[in-house]
Amino acid sequence: MSSNRWLAASISVAVTLISGCGQPESARDSGARVNEAPPAEARTAVTGARIKAADNKPGEWLTHGRTYDEQRFSPLERITDQNVAELGLAWFVDLDFDRGVEATPLIADGVMYTTGSWSVVYAIDAATGGLLWKHDPQVPRAKLQHLCCDAVNRGVALWGDKVYVGTLDSYLVALDRITGKVAWKVSTIQPGETYAITGAPRIVKGKVLIGNGGSEFGVRGYVTAYDADTGEQAWRFYTVPGNPAEPFESPAMEMAAETWKGGEWWTVGGGGTVWDSMAYDPELDLVYIGVGNGAPWSRRARSTEGGDNLFLSSIVALRPDTGEYVWHYQTTPGDAWDYTATQHMILADIEIDGATRQVLMQAPKNGFFYVLDRATGELLSAENFVQINWATGIDMATGRPIMADDIWYEEPRFTIPGPAGAHNWQPMSYSPLTGLVYIPAQQLPHVYAYDDEYEFTPGFWNTGLEWAMSAAPEDPEELKASASVVNGKLLAWDPRTQQAAWTVDRPLPWGGGVLSTAGNLVFQGMPTGEFLAYSADTGEQLWSFDAQTGVFAGPVSYEIDGEQYVAVSAGWGSIIALIGGEAIASMDMVNRSRVLAFKLGGTTALPPPEDPPERPMPELPDIDTAPELVARGKLVYYDRCNMCHGDGAVSGGVNPDLRYSTKAVHERWDAIVLDGERHALGMAAYRDAISAEDSRAIHAYVVSRARATLSR
Repeated sequence: MSSNRWLAASISVAVTLISGCGQPESARDSGARVNEAPPAEARTAVTGARIKAADNKPGEWLTHGRTYDEQRFSPLERITDQNVAELGLAWFVDLDFDRGVEATPLIADGVMYTTGSWSVVYAIDAATGGLLWKHDPQVPRAKLQHLCCDAVNRGVALWGDKVYVGTLDSYLVALDRITGKVAWKVSTIQPGETYAITGAPRIVKGKVLIGNGGSEFGVRGYVTAYDADTGEQAWRFYTVPGNPAEPFESPAMEMAAETWKGGEWWTVGGGGTVWDSMAYDPELDLVYIGVGNGAPWSRRARSTEGGDNLFLSSIVALRPDTGEYVWHYQTTPGDAWDYTATQHMILADIEIDGATRQVLMQAPKNGFFYVLDRATGELLSAENFVQINWATGIDMATGRPIMADDIWYEEPRFTIPGPAGAHNWQPMSYSPLTGLVYIPAQQLPHVYAYDDEYEFTPGFWNTGLEWAMSAAPEDPEELKASASVVNGKLLAWDPRTQQAAWTVDRPLPWGGGVLSTAGNLVFQGMPTGEFLAYSADTGEQLWSFDAQTGVFAGPVSYEIDGEQYVAVSAGWGSIIALIGGEAIASMDMVNRSRVLAFKLGGTTALPPPEDPPERPMPELPDIDTAPELVARGKLVYYDRCNMCHGDGAVSGGVNPDLRYSTKAVHERWDAIVLDGERHALGMAAYRDAISAEDSRAIHAYVVSRARATLSR
């Protein structure tokens, strides 16, 4: 998955103003049965036919986007724009770990299946909130080193009598739906590789499809299909070519290799991980995958003589039986900006120029909304849905972006959008009733600058960029002055006219995923803790609820015994909490990872939130903080530490705030930073990535930031 470090500066401004192919193996069960489940005979097998017929039983949510077309639209209409004000909390379940929660729950036969941090799976009685069982895959905490954006997971898949989850340490695990016991487990990578899985599996024709993340750590992207019954690998499709001196895995890879020019990209990974979005068209029998960014980010560091670098930042159509390539469309040729095309894809039939077309729609990071013919990959239309300055439009004759002359940042360049994208992983939704796509959009710029001292470091961050160029201003007035370029919005987009029907503007980016319903409603959560309902046709806010914690995940709606529910996973974390910064820290947002379910007339109340704990500044060590040493420390900090410990060494509340390090931490600084003394807590050894002098410089920078905090 691509890094979102760059977010630090921009989000701070906004808030200030308001992989290998292992074989299945037996595994010791770690499932924990808690309450009585509905009887086993009440459970029916989840099949492709059942998913395709989802609208015949609209009270369930059987796959990630509810249906294969990933529209995230619920036909349920008991909760409407006329009575949504009566919506109240029906039940809640607090989860085990205080980190980010991004999962879309699935509901089948009265049971909710979802995930929390660290790939833990929960089975919950969907009517009462009673915990039926949970499975903790025991992911080693040291895996944090290879995670760009928190220990998150976006959900499970259901098929037959099993529940499937991809784990952060890149296992695909099949669990018994009734007991939570492990049926089979397979590694999706080779030993020692630095991939991770955060996305939800999809299951098509009895095959479990899963991709991996980890581009920045030096990996080569692929998606793999496994037999849902046995875990045996069925096929694997690589998204970027390997060493051209070796046989290509497919004609598609031979074709792609012609677009990589110069350099030895295979030694630095190349990127192109399939870390999130997929969709399936049963009629055309095509699976669509979204492909991620290049690695390293800078094309100059991986493909020295240029080229489009297929299939980076592309939508690719495959045959689900074999993984055979059918067509592709590349949204950002030669990606050098982390403009992934892994964002949510939606399939729909819409009228264009008087004819009904079978389309695929995507609003990826680069800021354009694309409408493609999903049978052929033909570009039908594309317009920017937010402000951008990296391109002036799309050439409809070639389908390629018309790029700005200076976009390749030979000199530092202020670019919109930045790596956070105009739209990230948070799912959008399409309502066939309004004909609108509801997008959690945002504007977050970035200063791209090539690092002239860059050297590839296996297993650590590799972007080829100088990150300190995008640091948030430390002066409060400068921070405030830059706010005009940062915002977030809920955008109702008409894919036929490529225009906004309505917009809800917000000063804060990183809004949550979206659900639309037949009750003329749109639901979305916010990092501030609000869970909101809007009129789908006008955008009028109709209802809100204080979840007491950030809400980023995609909501769902389901029905049990004639009662409609709306549910959402919540938990402060994800990238916004990791990148921190002064303004994020000032929110005092505390993590309360939980699942919330609402119904009309619900009367359950959340417990009163605890006040954030007071944090007195510990005694600071008397170490050298000469300006030149601090300046060097800032450069190395932004290159190696900022992603986890926050912009300006100010944590967003999930990982430790280094300004408040204890005396023991200061005394053991090198043992922790260089030697990995706390690797079991997720702090890996960095001796292979930085020098002892670099460690001393980072220490000086952190202490200088603590002194600045203390002097206020």
